[in-house]
Amino acid sequence: MRVLLAAVLALLLSVTSSRAEGLIADDALTVTAPTAEQAAALLGLDGPVQAARIDTGVPGWSVSQGGNVMGQIGSTWEIAGSVGYSGRPLDVLVAVTPEARIAGALLVRHNEPVLTLGISDADIAAYVAGFKGFDLAAPAPPTRALPAGFSRAPVTTGVIRDGILRTARTLAIGRGLIAAGGGVDRLTYTPATWDQLLAMGALTERRVSMTEAAAALEGAKVPVPPGEGDFLHLWVGVIDPPTVGQNLLGQQDFTRAVGNLGAGGSALIVMGQGVQSHRGVEWKKTGTFDRVTVVQGKTRWQPTDDRFQMLKTLDLADAPKMKEISLFALPPEIDPTKPLTVEIRATRPTATGEVAMTVAVPYTLPDAFRLAPPPEPEPLWKQAWEAKHPQIAIVGLMLTVLTLILFAQEWITRRPRLWRIGRLSFLASTFLVLGMGLNGQLSVVQVVAFVHSLLTGFRWETFLIEPVIFILWGFTALGMLFWGRGVYCGWLCPFGALQELTNAAAQKLGVRQIAVPQALHERLWVIKYTLFMAILALSFYSMRDALILAEAEPFKTAISLRFMRAWPFLLFVAALLTASLFIERFYCRYLCPLGAGLAIPAKLKIFDWLKRRPQCGRECRMCETKCTVGAIDAIGRINANECVLCLRCQVIMNDGTQCPVLKRRARAEGAAP
Repeated sequence: MRVLLAAVLALLLSVTSSRAEGLIADDALTVTAPTAEQAAALLGLDGPVQAARIDTGVPGWSVSQGGNVMGQIGSTWEIAGSVGYSGRPLDVLVAVTPEARIAGALLVRHNEPVLTLGISDADIAAYVAGFKGFDLAAPAPPTRALPAGFSRAPVTTGVIRDGILRTARTLAIGRGLIAAGGGVDRLTYTPATWDQLLAMGALTERRVSMTEAAAALEGAKVPVPPGEGDFLHLWVGVIDPPTVGQNLLGQQDFTRAVGNLGAGGSALIVMGQGVQSHRGVEWKKTGTFDRVTVVQGKTRWQPTDDRFQMLKTLDLADAPKMKEISLFALPPEIDPTKPLTVEIRATRPTATGEVAMTVAVPYTLPDAFRLAPPPEPEPLWKQAWEAKHPQIAIVGLMLTVLTLILFAQEWITRRPRLWRIGRLSFLASTFLVLGMGLNGQLSVVQVVAFVHSLLTGFRWETFLIEPVIFILWGFTALGMLFWGRGVYCGWLCPFGALQELTNAAAQKLGVRQIAVPQALHERLWVIKYTLFMAILALSFYSMRDALILAEAEPFKTAISLRFMRAWPFLLFVAALLTASLFIERFYCRYLCPLGAGLAIPAKLKIFDWLKRRPQCGRECRMCETKCTVGAIDAIGRINANECVLCLRCQVIMNDGTQCPVLKRRARAEGAAP
């Protein structure tokens, strides 16, 4: 006990010192705004920058330097709603360049146990920095482009990765850096005639007759003569898809036309016939095509001569002869994948001024010329389940075997040797396979996270993110209704299995066991229940402090981190295992807050499959003395809150060489004539 006390004190000193340089902010659910220094560092900029808050659309910050926008920053908590396994926000600031690449990421707030105590700030910084350069516009980025996660921390790694990628992508789409529904298909080419292009919707046609123009321009000094001829006959379309541009212009003119557009640039073709020119001649003096306006939403843009290219003819043999062919390079604010309208304005002077008409030609890029939108990434929990089929199968097999054991307990407990070998073999599998191999160790932290989730908005995704843990919790919850808390504590807890295995080895070597007096035994139960309530209550004040107090669990050190931890934690685990050599399952009996947390809902147990005889506790107290965790009281009753369902009492009851009742019954039958 002195060794245990010394280890606890050393652990508390270590935890206290680690708090001084903790990375965690408070538990407030507000968004953490980047400082100017953080913004500059995230985008790799030298000198002062300005981070302006944007609340419209996708919220975040626009970072500028010298009047130029240098990038965008978003919060994973605000945009993606990233929540760690603790049930609290996991906030990472993500910076995106104008080229739709991740410039950097910075973890600014978390309450994750594995990050609080166990992984250094340098490890965290190195992981989030590994996303730098990730191309959000790439159609299918390779998995190898992503940084490797933390060893033995798959949940936290997955949440950080998912939050960074979702936030960056949403921010890039919201700021117009990448197209939400897929971009223009600039690779596919299919030969097509003029009529086929019109049928595809590659070009939009609009015709205004002389009669229509005469009515619209009534009052002009020189009237427009009515008639059936063309006043203005227009064809409008985006030529970026090779099926459109290459068929219309031919290979050489198409290459020349789009060669200077730059990445993501688009070109609009306007072709016209009739007496009215869509270009006019004023642009030669002013440099602006005042007759042409491209409208998209609230954006109105008039082409200038530096974005204009004149074409003489079309390459298509069956295309009509055009009077004018104009090619305009669209500016970045006009998105070719969204509907737009080309307005051509015609004017005529009047006695008092002028009369005007506007010919509107709406255009929408056909679906045939769009790239398929990049598929939304699968939810993180689905990715986890698909990636862990072998682990899920192993856990499923173990749970199936355990279910058979518990349902066949009467048959098994009548065969003491089979029970003993079977139990020790299963516990060895629990420790080595479930614990050290699959990290399948439940924790009081998950109980606290579940309670907070119920109170603040339950989300299945938070718990589905780790399949092994989720399956174990599901089986434990169901098992508590049938058998009580012993389903997990007695069979599936890796640390509990380690204690029982080491105690079995100690007994085999002749280590004398310490019998704790019943009065003291029952009073020591108070420790674990008090500890559980303290952790739960403290979590409502400060999740960070609650997670530090939860270090009373040795599970992270012994199972999750495989004893690769600072010496105070190792000393604490060593003290617990040493105590368990003399008192079987010492930690489970008196200190485990998880066991205490499971004992409370276990009161709902609806079956009582552990048998007792009327003589138990009155004529015979053998089961009481043999119970390894002291769960049987002086009158023979089994305390379900303390029972680990080892079935030892059932073996004794069914063993004619041990149970006094069966011995007496055998003697009576042997003495009968």
